[in-house]
Amino acid sequence: MALINENYQKLQAGYLFPEIGRRVREYTTANPDKKVIRMGIGDVTRPLSPAIVKAFHEGVDEMANAATFRGYGPEQGYEFLREAIAKNDYQQYGVAIKADDIFISDGSKCDTGNIQEIFGNDNVIAVGDPVYPVYVDTTVMSGKTGKLSEKGYYDGIVYMPCTEANGFVPELPSQKVDLIFLCYPNNPTGTVATKDELKKWVDYALANKCIILYDAAYQAFISDNDIPRSIYEIDGADKCAIEFRSFSKTAGFTGTRCAFTVIPDGVVAYNKAGEAFPVKPLWNRRHSTKFNGVSYPVQKAAAAIYTAEGKKETAEIIAYYMENARIMRNSLEASGYKVFGGVNAPYVWVKTKNNMSSWDFFDKVLGEANVVGTPGSGFGPSGEGYFRFSAFADRENVIEAMERIKNLE
Repeated sequence: MALINENYQKLQAGYLFPEIGRRVREYTTANPDKKVIRMGIGDVTRPLSPAIVKAFHEGVDEMANAATFRGYGPEQGYEFLREAIAKNDYQQYGVAIKADDIFISDGSKCDTGNIQEIFGNDNVIAVGDPVYPVYVDTTVMSGKTGKLSEKGYYDGIVYMPCTEANGFVPELPSQKVDLIFLCYPNNPTGTVATKDELKKWVDYALANKCIILYDAAYQAFISDNDIPRSIYEIDGADKCAIEFRSFSKTAGFTGTRCAFTVIPDGVVAYNKAGEAFPVKPLWNRRHSTKFNGVSYPVQKAAAAIYTAEGKKETAEIIAYYMENARIMRNSLEASGYKVFGGVNAPYVWVKTKNNMSSWDFFDKVLGEANVVGTPGSGFGPSGEGYFRFSAFADRENVIEAMERIKNLE
């Protein structure tokens, strides 16, 4: 008799974004004449830049020539890309990350979920609330939780409220935790963490033998030089933190798929006897056993991001999206909404009016303004009464969407 993984039965009925897709499909089927503007799922709209496309073509041409054809590459990623990342994203900022610490993958979403495989089920996971749903759902799938409570929390997970009252920055846990998910710039609230705030977390992790799982997928959108782009800018983080980054939003790779995870040599976890083991070899074993690497043309294209032309073009794309965020912030504030984020992050976090629920606001905005956003409650109970807009739409659609929302009753 084949048995299912019963942890899947603990999951809520539908993952947030497929549920949004279902509601939008139903609406568009019933209203085929309506132009729906999508600002919910954080998918990019700007094409790959010329330098990246050129490198992509060169990689494909190499694969078409017997003399330069490549088969299986190193599971950890080609050295040329790992070296470019280490030099440009870390070493030039004084952060001592080396190429050997970097593992190339096909997405941070995958890595933040898969990383739990190398940690035992006795670990207590701490997450922010609201939170990127993948952290919670993959914790449930891995068997580290109990059932979902009536309040919307899973037994066994420590939720750290991120509310307007605390500036959407969670307090340190008061109970024992082992693995801590942090995401900055934050998805969904668009907030950022200062060096002082991150230092508190690093000090806590070192004192309690925790590991911080730090999602920095949106670090390229930070414009404030006082805000750290990497947790490794904090002393001691190389002993207690794993960092996840992605090219998806930075360079338009949502459909191209390339990301990376950073694990320094000094990060350790323990067996039940209290013996310390470096985490990097464990992840390397998992990575090389279950993953055959990102394709050569994609890695060649990713490396082009770090050329002079690639840096210039990528900066222009980021500036385009951040101008969208500025337009959204200004328009929504002018329409009487309380708005957060959208300054060092591509997400705008909006408080609904008149205590309207997140999903009611979703239905209203879709039905009356024909605009799609993301209900805050889908990110956790503390997101109730809030709504997320993505800045990754085309400029014309952003302006039109804001005009429609302005006219909502």
